[in-house]
Amino acid sequence: MADGAAARVRHLAEAGTDRACPFGACDGTGWILGPEDIARPCECRERRVARARSRGVASVIPAKYRGLGFDRPPITDLDPTVVGVVREYVDAIGENLDAGRGLWLMGDVGTGKTSLAMLASKAALEHGRSVAIYSLPRLLARVRRTYDADAGEQSYLEFFERLTGVDLLHIDDLGAEKRTDWVLEQLYALVDERYETQRSIVVTTNLDQTELEEQIGARTVSRLVEICGDPLPLFGDDLRYR
Repeated sequence: MADGAAARVRHLAEAGTDRACPFGACDGTGWILGPEDIARPCECRERRVARARSRGVASVIPAKYRGLGFDRPPITDLDPTVVGVVREYVDAIGENLDAGRGLWLMGDVGTGKTSLAMLASKAALEHGRSVAIYSLPRLLARVRRTYDADAGEQSYLEFFERLTGVDLLHIDDLGAEKRTDWVLEQLYALVDERYETQRSIVVTTNLDQTELEEQIGARTVSRLVEICGDPLPLFGDDLRYR
């Protein structure tokens, strides 16, 4: 097995790589070639494997949010206390993802919840972490499509494993879907698996904690509290009308 890994290291090194090692330990292949051509995995390999597993989930920052920054509107127009908490989270993004810590942004429509959540997802991607970004209705629609998958297409289990395996799962508009037993089951399974494996979640919702418990179930909300801590409240006028 070591010989095979060593051969792969030599092949990738000769072919070149477009991803530098974040630890500066390997040549970007995810393996370190030692004496007598014995290869051992680099510390970055686990992250590379996670990125590979995340293929097939939405991980691109929407164009509208790519220019976001803490030093410009709309972020500078938001509650500075909440912005400060999110900034602290982003400044320690690697540590927070390794510990499975997340963020929960709650408040009125148009108060900047999604923009702040996108800053966290953007930071994770910039640090070479795997991220899946979905609004809840779009996520559930994507899950439903796996039920009719043809041979060779992504199955439900494959998609679920990718959603639960990424470093950061970003769900927008949590609680926006009509409450059904199927929705409750899907959300609980997803959040519970990430809770058990200590993987981070960033969520936004227009509902307060009591309303969210009624909409998606107390068990799911309890696990979100464990992952994300208390919700960060954002209230006020809809910034989109300014």
